[in-house]
Amino acid sequence: MASVRRFFIRTYGCQMNAHDTEKVANLLYHRGYVEVGHPDDADLLLINTCSIREKAENRLYSDLGMLRQWKEAVPGRVLGVGGCVAQQEGSAILRRFVHLDFVFGTHNLRRVPAMVEAARSGTRQSRTEAFRSLDRFDLPERHPAYASQTPGRAMVTVMEGCDMFCSFCIVPITRGREISRPAEHIVQEAESLAGEGVRELTLLGQAVNAYGRHDLRRGQARAAGTLAFGQLLERLAAVPGIERLRYTSPHPVFFDRELIRAHGELAELCPHVHLPVQSGSDRILGAMRRRYTAAEYRRIVRSLRQSRPDIAITTDLIVGFPGETDADFEATLELVRDVGFVDAYSFKYSLRPGTAAAELDRTIPREVAQERLEALQELQSGLTLAAHRARVGEETEVLVEGESRRRGGQLQGRDPYHRVVNLPGGPAGSRIEAGDLLVARIVEATPHSLIGAVQSARSVKKEGRLADEEERQTALA
Repeated sequence: MASVRRFFIRTYGCQMNAHDTEKVANLLYHRGYVEVGHPDDADLLLINTCSIREKAENRLYSDLGMLRQWKEAVPGRVLGVGGCVAQQEGSAILRRFVHLDFVFGTHNLRRVPAMVEAARSGTRQSRTEAFRSLDRFDLPERHPAYASQTPGRAMVTVMEGCDMFCSFCIVPITRGREISRPAEHIVQEAESLAGEGVRELTLLGQAVNAYGRHDLRRGQARAAGTLAFGQLLERLAAVPGIERLRYTSPHPVFFDRELIRAHGELAELCPHVHLPVQSGSDRILGAMRRRYTAAEYRRIVRSLRQSRPDIAITTDLIVGFPGETDADFEATLELVRDVGFVDAYSFKYSLRPGTAAAELDRTIPREVAQERLEALQELQSGLTLAAHRARVGEETEVLVEGESRRRGGQLQGRDPYHRVVNLPGGPAGSRIEAGDLLVARIVEATPHSLIGAVQSARSVKKEGRLADEEERQTALA
């Protein structure tokens, strides 16, 4: 085979992983590669891994075992693994899977094209070095041929790493210590994306609202080019063309007055916060090293609702943490009822080697953890359905993502509250596409989504603040 020109990337895990996949795909496009929709059509297959839970790591090893047949079916095919498991395990994965060509860590995305070429020459390697340099953020703009999978929306990394060291979390090991990008670089990227038709930005970081905190504490923010997170949001809200701002995932201890005030003052900042709590028990929160109490968490939620009364709060929850008693679990249920989360991602505790919690005894029996998970999910399902039903009859703005999972000609999008809205169809004669903004009236609620009737539609590429700016510039000319 003369050259590898077709690639497929399989992605596990969080939005940070999904964005890393976008970065690697764009790098490959700049080297002349094209993306295909199925592994059988690819000469290069990459797996971007997640290690936050044991299940995701086991899935990787299962996939790699099955991919040996894929690799051997066509001479010259190249197989690589990246992401958090790669960062943690490195060359051990190469030794375990002899058909694997290379492994790249979370700080080594820029090396992927060169590693592919080396693999074609027979070089197997693992690159998992960790860097403190800002060079890891120095990536090319979107290639003209690279079609975004999310028209109208984009993710922007503002910081990476985490210095919190929660006892259950492997992220500080797989992603490294906190490092924040200069604000001007972030704003420039936002401006470039807005020029391409992006209207919704999601700011990413392992503890995203910790952005710039070390520079501010040391009095080095000006030299580093960083700001307080609330100030960064203000800068981005002022970018012409950007109509929605989101961020994920924040840590409760970094919600300061400026950030809470931003939710009441910035129209572009969506009325939704995904605010991980993990447990409602102070004893378990202490064992998790979360650095806040259940009462302090409740105070943050109250402050957010005072600033923006209609704000939707979602969360992450872990059941079955070592030593969790029935009383601890009941405290979690009580917090869920009190806060009234619109939705929650809930999981059974997964032991991660290398974390402090891995050394704890008093492991919860699997069947007990499963019972607690089911009880928690049943409670949350009722709260979600009630929240959805309360919205029937109201109008909301939907950014269309594409075809609904329900198929049948339906479209799907998300509203400012990050709720999925399924759309049976638009006004007669209208053509709605992914990336369009439209107004829909909520006509039905389900436990997982809303059903909307389209009231009006507009293309985000033609309307909004960017169009207003273009008209103003024309008038000035």
